[in-house]
Amino acid sequence: MSNARTVAVNAFEKPWAYVVLTKPDVTFLVVITTVAGFYLGSTGPMDWARLAQTLFGTLLVAAGTAALNQYVERDMDAVMRRTSARPLPAGTLKPSEVLLFGAVTIVVGTAWLALTVNVLAATVAFATSVSYLGLYTPLKTRTTLATAVGAIPGALPPLIGWAAARGSLSEGGWILFAILFVWQFPHFMAIAWMYREDYGRAGIQMLPVVDPKGDATFHVIVSFSAILVPVSLLPSVMGMAGIRYFFGALVLGMILLQVSLWANRARTNIRAKWLMHATVIHIPLLLAWMIFDKMGR
Repeated sequence: MSNARTVAVNAFEKPWAYVVLTKPDVTFLVVITTVAGFYLGSTGPMDWARLAQTLFGTLLVAAGTAALNQYVERDMDAVMRRTSARPLPAGTLKPSEVLLFGAVTIVVGTAWLALTVNVLAATVAFATSVSYLGLYTPLKTRTTLATAVGAIPGALPPLIGWAAARGSLSEGGWILFAILFVWQFPHFMAIAWMYREDYGRAGIQMLPVVDPKGDATFHVIVSFSAILVPVSLLPSVMGMAGIRYFFGALVLGMILLQVSLWANRARTNIRAKWLMHATVIHIPLLLAWMIFDKMGR
């Protein structure tokens, strides 16, 4: 009976490792921002079939990118407490398996988008993957500016959705890109502050690693939280959303700014964690409010 249970656990362990390999929490953010970009970029009735095709291809590219990122960073992941249980450091998957999975899913996802959606959406998705793996990933051990570089692919998913719906990268899509780009700084700096010792062990040059007092780190957090307020109002200013969105975005932005200021006053891991949760709540609410505003117009 015990042997049968062990076999069952082992049979489940490997498929689940592939799920973990796709970084479901990051993939969820990719999904909601892609959906937002698609809906807000749509004109006329919502094309649900096209949205499903867009999400399927985007998910494959995102999954493959996450896998190849872990393939490249497997040695660093092994020395960090928060990543040591990932499939490669834990030995659940072999490097060759992860490399194959990552490469195939990126290629299939890109081809799917090109064939079922449009070439522009496929190009943006592929550019997201290439910039993440080819620029952000190697820069992490070389410069603290890697966070700014990484914010570019991190802000591209809404443009995938926009391109899929509209077939172009017009002004509204770039506004969504700007919001996501700015939002990532308080989000990732909060995470980096919480895990600064882990990053230091792995040789990753996040700002908190070289800024132990946190002056520069929290300056970035507060500054970009403040910048996010007017940037998140751009949809209303540019006619993409109405006055209802304007005031909702203003309230959400000011709340996030207050949480950033509160975290700066003590600079503890607990407060950084609350800030991280605040950013995670902020962006889906902001995008949902923008969608709700469009539905009511």
